[in-house]
Amino acid sequence: MRVVEKRQLLSSDEISRTLKRLAHEILEKSVGSGDLALLGVRRRGVPLAQRLANLMKESAHLDVPVGTLDITLYRDDLSTVGPQPVLHSSDIDFPIDDRDLVVVDDVLYTGRTVRAAMNALFDLGRPRRIRLCVLIDRGHRELPIEAKFVGRTVPTSDTEIVEVRLQEVDGEERVMLVDRVP
Repeated sequence: MRVVEKRQLLSSDEISRTLKRLAHEILEKSVGSGDLALLGVRRRGVPLAQRLANLMKESAHLDVPVGTLDITLYRDDLSTVGPQPVLHSSDIDFPIDDRDLVVVDDVLYTGRTVRAAMNALFDLGRPRRIRLCVLIDRGHRELPIEAKFVGRTVPTSDTEIVEVRLQEVDGEERVMLVDRVP
């Protein structure tokens, strides 16, 4: 099976503008929350969370802590990932108990990644509130999970894939819609 690029959904500039808007939305809906923290889901959620925190610092002079959440062991498809999944550790150097957390990921699809993230979080403590921020929401949910902060909603078919490519991970910056072809 191979993939064919169909079209670009977001350019580098559009990603930047979208993240700026998301940072403002998060701040707006977190007024008075001195316990706000961002948790990026490993891989591409981590640089997105860091960028959001930087934008919040620039616009509101607010230092929002950022942590990294590795959900590998919490996935319900772990046996299909490979014989030896690569494990990383979560890196959260602040207490999450009674915190206002925003989990950040690149694409929301079935909801299974977010379910795994919440399971991982509850093993670490009991946050006061957990909200979800995603760059792209492509629908097709299998679980009753909804993002509070959405960069862009992109209707897709089951054969299509949304590929987020970030400079920090991929060496390029854009969001593509690709199709699986036999």
